[in-house]
Amino acid sequence: MIRIRPAVIGDVSSVLGFIRELAEYEKAADQVVATEENLREDLFGVRPICEAIIGEVDGMPQGFALFFHNYSTWVGRRGIYLEDLYVRPTARGVGLGKALFQRVAQIAVERGCQRMDWMVLDWNHPAREFYKAMGAVGMDEWTMWRLKGGALERVGKSAR
Repeated sequence: MIRIRPAVIGDVSSVLGFIRELAEYEKAADQVVATEENLREDLFGVRPICEAIIGEVDGMPQGFALFFHNYSTWVGRRGIYLEDLYVRPTARGVGLGKALFQRVAQIAVERGCQRMDWMVLDWNHPAREFYKAMGAVGMDEWTMWRLKGGALERVGKSAR
């Protein structure tokens, strides 16, 4: 039996475990520097900046989705950015990923969001096909950019 529920503070270690498993799947395990402490603060602190839901199969956590609000100036409304959606390999094929995705979409609709955004690695064909089957459209004309580490610090310091 599948159950989707909001994450609670006691789920922080499971969420971090899911994040690490996802990073391993994406061939980037060495890039995870998140800790239980910062996840606890960001999910359940005084000013939470993100939310998570847990997907259970037969009462056992087997996946999660982590998301936060973004804003579209063109639409003039907020949206939801789905940072991660992950289901353990042993729980795939039972509808858990679909249930997690649908719950995030339901939350977006309940909150008056006009869209939901996320990224998928270009080589992750199973995920791309999953999202296409849900009615999602790839935004191939957009290219993501990132400023991090020393470059971020240099630019940030130059603003003084």
